[in-house]
Amino acid sequence: MHKQHYAHIGETIYSEKLDNGLSVFLLPKKEMAKTYSIFSTNYGSIDQTFVPIGKQEKITVPEGIAHFLEHKLFEKKDRDVFADFSKQGASANAFTSFTKTAYLFSATSQIEKNVETLLDFVQEPFFSDESVEKEKGIIAQEIKMYDDQPEWQAFMSALKAMFAHHPVHIDIAGTVESISKITKEDLYTCYETFYHPDNMTLFIAGNFDVDTMMDLIKTNQEKKQFRKTDAIIREYPEEPPEVYQKEKKVSMAVSVPKCTIGIKEYGKELDKKVYLKKEMLTNIVLDYLFSKGGAFYEKLYEENLIDESFYFETNLEKNFGYSLIGTNTNNPDAFSRRCKELLLSTASLPVTEEDVERMKRKKIGQLLRSMNSLEFIANKFIHYRQQDISFFDLIPFVQTLTLADVREFLKNWIQEEKLSVCTIMNE
Repeated sequence: MHKQHYAHIGETIYSEKLDNGLSVFLLPKKEMAKTYSIFSTNYGSIDQTFVPIGKQEKITVPEGIAHFLEHKLFEKKDRDVFADFSKQGASANAFTSFTKTAYLFSATSQIEKNVETLLDFVQEPFFSDESVEKEKGIIAQEIKMYDDQPEWQAFMSALKAMFAHHPVHIDIAGTVESISKITKEDLYTCYETFYHPDNMTLFIAGNFDVDTMMDLIKTNQEKKQFRKTDAIIREYPEEPPEVYQKEKKVSMAVSVPKCTIGIKEYGKELDKKVYLKKEMLTNIVLDYLFSKGGAFYEKLYEENLIDESFYFETNLEKNFGYSLIGTNTNNPDAFSRRCKELLLSTASLPVTEEDVERMKRKKIGQLLRSMNSLEFIANKFIHYRQQDISFFDLIPFVQTLTLADVREFLKNWIQEEKLSVCTIMNE
């Protein structure tokens, strides 16, 4: 077992790659009452075209299958897994994103038993034709519910405007039509390819004994058989650097229009060092510009173009990235025009050494405060683990950023062809 101490945050993480390929990370925090565990596979909604394990030819599976598979793993032939966790005093959940599927629980007691339940239910799939057909109706209702939510439609429509081919523009749950094509055999193909231990990470943080927990995990895994696997071959379509549509309008029943500015960051795979630098710089610059009191926020507020719904976010992954700036506004045309003007002016923004130090201090402070949450640590650890980066190295990395880095970033960040505007208008 490997032990890594991070003196700058006073944390020690223990890790081991098991014989079957599973990567295990343990973060003991005896001061915590609860324990949080997340079991994640490097497989999300964008992984539609791939070569199945043991095969030579690539296939393309229906949209939404990763999310469908997440739902089905909770259902067993003779029981419901949520009930198992509940009986053991644990709160369980799962999620599918563009790039990962994760299963998790939090509990204050029976931690070892809950860890075994987590490992066993994810690693013991049961799919039948009847249960697959039943699930299609359930997920179809979920899809229709999201179709009626203006916030979700604003988000997905912004992605559709930015990305022409990359599957990030496809709803994680798929469509009613796409999930109707999913078969039991499709689920087993995806499961056997992407749920191999070599493609998965187990992260546990909280109040437990490290040696006892690692022994339990090893014993659990040694009882199971997994076929040998090679590196998974995934294929993504070529994506142009410019946005697909500069403007997109959607009609829905909304009392106030919603306007979202999309910044297409990239649509191709980045080296991990390039990725980390871009992610940190994008985060601190967006916060500097658009947080309350920020250089651009005050201008938009004074011009009465935004309200309390205003938000900004960025999501950078290994092979795609985007940033969003949005609000409810009675004047979406003026908001989008002003926001684009401000963004296009960033190349000549007069940023100083003091500004950069303030950006860095704020980001480090946010990270340190967030580290009080086991959920935050675990989810961020999994996120960066997929980029082959340690989450606990982020603070030292932020400290290395310079004024020259920020100026270089601003100089190249925004171009007209990378901006799109999505408006949700009243019907």
